[in-house]
Amino acid sequence: MRRLLAAMKKEMLLLVRDRMGLGILFVMPMVLIFVMTLIQDAAFRTLDEQGIPIVIVNNDQDSLGNRIEQGLRNSDLCLFHNEVDGQPATEDNIVNAVKEGKFVIGIVIPEGATQAIVDNVGTIVSASIGMDELPTNDTETAEIIIVIDPVATKSFVTSVTSQLREYISSVRTRIMFETFDKEIAEIIPDDMREEGTNYDVKPAITYKQEYASELTGEVKPNAVQHNVPAWTIFAMFFIVIPVVSSVMKEKNEGTVFRFHTIPASYLLQSNAKLIVFVIVCMLQFILMLSIGLIFLPMLGLPVLNLGNSYLGIGVVALACSFAATGYGILIGTLFSTQQQGAILGSLSILVFSALGGIWIPSYIMPDMMRSISELSPLHWALDGFYALFLRGEGLREVVPHALKLFTFFLGCIALTLIVRRVQKNQ
Repeated sequence: MRRLLAAMKKEMLLLVRDRMGLGILFVMPMVLIFVMTLIQDAAFRTLDEQGIPIVIVNNDQDSLGNRIEQGLRNSDLCLFHNEVDGQPATEDNIVNAVKEGKFVIGIVIPEGATQAIVDNVGTIVSASIGMDELPTNDTETAEIIIVIDPVATKSFVTSVTSQLREYISSVRTRIMFETFDKEIAEIIPDDMREEGTNYDVKPAITYKQEYASELTGEVKPNAVQHNVPAWTIFAMFFIVIPVVSSVMKEKNEGTVFRFHTIPASYLLQSNAKLIVFVIVCMLQFILMLSIGLIFLPMLGLPVLNLGNSYLGIGVVALACSFAATGYGILIGTLFSTQQQGAILGSLSILVFSALGGIWIPSYIMPDMMRSISELSPLHWALDGFYALFLRGEGLREVVPHALKLFTFFLGCIALTLIVRRVQKNQ
C-alpha cells in the first residue's frame, strides 16, 4: 500500500508541475463548451424547426390571406414578420431580404386569392347540383409565391408548405359549405332550413406528440444537452496527452529502469498512474457539469437536464474515465518519444470524436457514418449520457454502454502489458 501511495504521489507531482497539461485538461474544455454551445444554439433551434424567421406579404386582405397570416403568427414553427427594415413588406423587397439572409422564407399572397377560391368553388358546386358544367383547366387560379433561402432545410420548407395547404384547405372547405348553403337556399324554402349554420367546426382528428422519454415534460436535443456531455467526454479522452507525457518522463529520467531494480511490479506503477488520472477525469466531469448547470443559463441558454439517475451518471462517467486513462497509458507505452505519442494520441482522439458524434450529433449523420460511429468509444459514452439526459433512462439501461467502455479499458491495459513485456525482452 505504501508503494502504491508513493507512486501516486509521484504522479501527482508530475501532473501539478505540468501547467500546460493542466490547462489542456481544464481550461480548454471549458472554452470549448462555452464557444460551441453558443455557436450551435441557433443550429439546434433550426434542426428543431422552431423560431425560424419568415416574412409575409398579404396582398389578398381577405379570408385566405387573413387565415394564413393569423395561422403563421400563432405558429411555433416560425417568427412572423410583415416588415423589412421597418418598411411594409412587398414582393420586391422580400426577395432581396431573403437573399441577404434576413429571413429564411418569404411568402407573397396575391391579390384576389380568396376570390379565386370562391369562383372555383362556385363553379364546382353549381356543376355538382346540375346547374352548370364541370370546370375546365382554364379556370382562373391564384399563385402564392414562396421565396426560399438556399440554406433552408428541406424539412422546414415542407413544414411551411404543409401549413399553407392546411390553411387553404380550411378556407376552401368553409367557402364550399357556404356556397352550397346559398345554392340550396334557392331550391329549398327558408322555413325548411336551419338558420345561422356555423361551418367553423372543430377538426375530427387532432394530433398529440409524445416523447419517448421517462422525463417529465418535453426534453429535446439542444445545444446544451449535446455540447456539455460531448465536450466533457472529449476533454476526458484528451487526458492522453498528460498521460503520454508522464510515461515518457519515466522513460527519459530512468524511472522505469529503477522500477526494475526494486521489488515493485510495472502493474503497481500503472495502477498509481491509473488512479490519479481517473480522479482527474472525474474532477473534469464535475467541473464541466457545473458549467451546464450554472454558467450557461446565465447566458440565456437552457439549463442542463441531468435526468433521473445520478448513479447512472456516475457509472458512465467512471467507465469513461477508465477508458480514457487506459488508452493514454497504451499510447504512451507504444511510442518511444513524447512527440510521437502526443501527436498520434491527439489525432486519434480527434478522429474518434468526429466519428463518435462529438462535433455533430450522430443522429444527423448519413447512415454509413452512423454505422461507423458505433466503433468509437466516445460514441459509447455520449450515447450513455444521451440515454440519461434526454431519454430519462436509469442505471440498468446504461450498463451496456459502461460495459463497452470498461471492456475497451481492459483491452488497452492488456495490450499495454503485452507491449511492456516485448519491450523488456528486447
